[in-house]
Amino acid sequence: MAQPKKSTTTDFEHVILLITEARNRVYNKANAELVMLYFNIGKIVSEKVANGNWGDGTVNDLAKYIAEKQPLLKGFNRRGLYRMKQFYEVYSDEEIVSPLATQLENEEKPIVSAVLTQLQGIDKEVVKFVSSVLTQISWTNHLLILAKTKTSEEKLFYLYQSMKDKLSTRELERQLNSATFERTMLGNNFGSSIASKLPAGIFKDPYVFEFLALPEIHSEDDLQQALIKNLQNFILEMGKGFTYMGSEYRLQVGNKDYYTDLLFYHRDLQCMVLFELKIEEFQPEFLGKLNFYLEALDRDVKRPHENPSIGVLLCKGKDVEVVEYALARNLSPALIADYETKLIDKKLLAEKLNQLSEIFYRNEE
Repeated sequence: MAQPKKSTTTDFEHVILLITEARNRVYNKANAELVMLYFNIGKIVSEKVANGNWGDGTVNDLAKYIAEKQPLLKGFNRRGLYRMKQFYEVYSDEEIVSPLATQLENEEKPIVSAVLTQLQGIDKEVVKFVSSVLTQISWTNHLLILAKTKTSEEKLFYLYQSMKDKLSTRELERQLNSATFERTMLGNNFGSSIASKLPAGIFKDPYVFEFLALPEIHSEDDLQQALIKNLQNFILEMGKGFTYMGSEYRLQVGNKDYYTDLLFYHRDLQCMVLFELKIEEFQPEFLGKLNFYLEALDRDVKRPHENPSIGVLLCKGKDVEVVEYALARNLSPALIADYETKLIDKKLLAEKLNQLSEIFYRNEE
């Protein structure tokens, strides 16, 4: 087949562009209608359940009725209907709707103006938010955000990122799994003008942990135990792939027992991760002791198919936090890079340690 002339190729590319743009418009229109449909069904289910008109059995009956009347439809089973209910309840909440809807008022036009007429009896801010934001994001991405975020601040962040950067499902999942929200907030990199529309300090601490109540007269041992408990919860919530193995994990070296602070197993890295906490200024010998623990773990606890253990040292001094990794010396640079990518970011750990310990020092004063 002869190659077309350059000018002809340009014309061909223009036709391909027209096809692509038309397909995108059709997809956007279909996605907007689908999201709007789920929002409206979620509204019906939510209101019926809230008013006591429907129970779980009725929702099951609705799922069966849809399956009977529309057998080719997917996603309308009991689980799907409750997801729609959750979707409506989350995004009809003023705490989530108002900041982003206000920001978008003069920036984004609703991509499907016709759907506004479908939202009867709903607050005007919610209408604007649903049309301008939610309909621009795929349902799969919505499900990821609902499942993997806890606070309204996180949801706003990932909704905006999905819309602004047109994130694919894989890209969004990677951001969620790597704690992009927390890292961005800690680094003060959320430069979008949306931040100026939100209340001051709204991104300071997306995960609120209850600090364990300390006795009136408390020691550094009390603080250490409280911090360890809260860090355990934080690591399990923030750390992708971490499984808790225990605190005060006993290691026997010779005739002497040693007790470590927090031990986890990382399923993706296939290795143990030991966290050691010191309520004092960093000293180099702390890393030496941590490496001693790692050698004992690898010698007595590690299984043959597992990778060398990792240590994470957290030091809380009066004015500064230090977080250091301890890795086996014989690890390859590629494996070290993989370890550090999948571990919780040092800055995030230091910030959390600071937030938790501030309570102790504030009470001490």
